[in-house]
Amino acid sequence: MRLPDTISGRLSEAELAANFADAHPPLTHAQAVVEAERCFFCYDAPCIEACPTSIDIPKFIRAIATDNMQGSARTILESNILGGACARVCPTEILCEQKCVHNTREEGQPIRIGALQRHATDWQMEHGGQPFKRNVLTGKTVAVVGAGPAGLACAHRLAMYGHDVVLFDSHDLAGGLNEYGVAAYKLADNFAQREIDFLMEIGGISFVGGKRLGQNLHISELRSDYDAVFLAVGQAGVRALGIDGEHVDGVMDAVRFIEDLRSQDKKTVPVGRRVVVIGGGNTAVDAAVQARRLGAEEVSLIYRRGYEHMSATPVEREWAQTNGVTVKIWASPVKIVADNGALQGVEFARGIVGSDGRPQYDLTDTFVVPADMVLKAVGQLFVPDDVQEESITISNGRILVDDQYRTSLPGVYAGGDCTPGEDLTVAAVRDGRDAAEAIHLMLSGLSGQ
Repeated sequence: MRLPDTISGRLSEAELAANFADAHPPLTHAQAVVEAERCFFCYDAPCIEACPTSIDIPKFIRAIATDNMQGSARTILESNILGGACARVCPTEILCEQKCVHNTREEGQPIRIGALQRHATDWQMEHGGQPFKRNVLTGKTVAVVGAGPAGLACAHRLAMYGHDVVLFDSHDLAGGLNEYGVAAYKLADNFAQREIDFLMEIGGISFVGGKRLGQNLHISELRSDYDAVFLAVGQAGVRALGIDGEHVDGVMDAVRFIEDLRSQDKKTVPVGRRVVVIGGGNTAVDAAVQARRLGAEEVSLIYRRGYEHMSATPVEREWAQTNGVTVKIWASPVKIVADNGALQGVEFARGIVGSDGRPQYDLTDTFVVPADMVLKAVGQLFVPDDVQEESITISNGRILVDDQYRTSLPGVYAGGDCTPGEDLTVAAVRDGRDAAEAIHLMLSGLSGQ
């Protein structure tokens, strides 16, 4: 008897445990020391310039080479308190490791900076605990809205300065994308929550879940109740395909699919036999690979332009393909194909590069990819409705801030994916950290706001 096309429990618990285990096992200490000793410990190291949080990379690697694990971890964490997660999820191949001078040598193998960073931060979490202490308490309180990487980094730095922080989030758990939006095999073994527990050890930070701006949380009230407000609300919206049939059963947002995988028992998450993922970013890759690892028989990741235009890195694309995902390019979705409301597939138009350099699609030259599940991963959006009740300036779909992360409302700051800039976890951490520095100056009476 043929099973339904989209079901949960396609694989056994043992198979699921293996498929969603740590994708890249950590270095042993001996391996880490050998790798660290390859480093040239460059003066004016280009890898530091390539790191959004400006970690002193040669310094922390030298500390590993001399068996000073505590010093190594502290060097990382004083710049990036979420260094453990960033070591696992950041595209180091296009950041620090891309700038490593070893790339210019004959062997062309950069230092494995991400793996070494993970080794040091994991050691600290397992052996040393929270390395920072709070300053003298100031009596000031700050509301941080959004408990993702930007909000967590801001909260920790403010707590370190002696301020008290309340973290608000719409979810029941803190972590943001690290908890709900990253492939399970990248942050395996409940790492996101373990890192948050580590961060919270500093004290002075409390978390309140189930709070959403514009619904049961309002900026005007926060401004009245707290000495400062930091908005780190990320991008809660998702782009629509804008095609016929988009709302047919079986078509869903890839972000929701990934969240289900992170928040539910994996054997209860349904997946189709034939899954089509539409998009070309890391979210698309995460969704496609996880669908395959849930037991989908065929997974196709289809992008409207060429490989060079995909926001997913070459490493991520290769990861998808080695996990059995078929990647197709230059194909734009035209409509969802359904029969009496039952999903059948997706019709795509073939594309070419026009004379003006822009993609062009021939609607007379189409093809259908069969599917019983379609995951949309065509981008996320900041939802301005959450702040429109206040006179906060929005520009190009993001909250506009100055170089001190100040919004147009006095005492209200913002950072992370809801503000202009690159959508990277490490960049969000930098924003939260630097916004905390600006807020601290303001609370100390050393700035103009």
